[in-house]
Amino acid sequence: MLSLLLLVSFTRAVAQERGPVHFSGLINDYSPLSASVKGSPWEMHGQWSMDVNPEWGTADFSADMTMSGYGRTSTGAVDPTQPLVNPHTHHIRLTNVRVTWDMTGCPAYQPPATITGFQLNGTVSLMTGNGSIAPFETDPPSSTLQVCVTGGNDVRYSQPDSNITLVFGGPGTTHFWAAGHPWRRAYFVSRLDREARRPSMNDQSDDCRHFVDCR
Repeated sequence: MLSLLLLVSFTRAVAQERGPVHFSGLINDYSPLSASVKGSPWEMHGQWSMDVNPEWGTADFSADMTMSGYGRTSTGAVDPTQPLVNPHTHHIRLTNVRVTWDMTGCPAYQPPATITGFQLNGTVSLMTGNGSIAPFETDPPSSTLQVCVTGGNDVRYSQPDSNITLVFGGPGTTHFWAAGHPWRRAYFVSRLDREARRPSMNDQSDDCRHFVDCR
């Protein structure tokens, strides 16, 4: 499995007390040549965002991206000197899906491994190709998506929420990598307004323990 570790931007901001927690970042990735992924290898660029509502235990995720392939040599080999073949866009959404407050089933990293995290799992509410339903997708969409946000412990010289992985199931595996070959990204994190939403000492809910210092 080839995984490309990338450095992207990330923001996390609290809109209001007990309100949604916002994550966002950039997509810059490359999928290798694969017999099961039509048109591969692909180069991918775009942006993603996630709004987590800890009070309700739900989240919305979106990714807006471009993809383009490569030409071939006279012998049929991939030619990196011929980029931007079949450029197109995708808009991907998960809407109001349940947050799972652990990393069970998330792709594993080689050392240094991530330690803490949470995940979203659900059927996509939107999967477009150049604005319309993607050619590989069903109507209504039936591709599934797992999004894992993981990182280190929330201690000095460590960074929680530092990595994200996306794993598709269903029709999406014919265009993106399959379950055994997730997109994988890493990014620097800006911990914005971390102290802006601090529950009382008696608040020991899962959302309190994960998103704020409860003391």
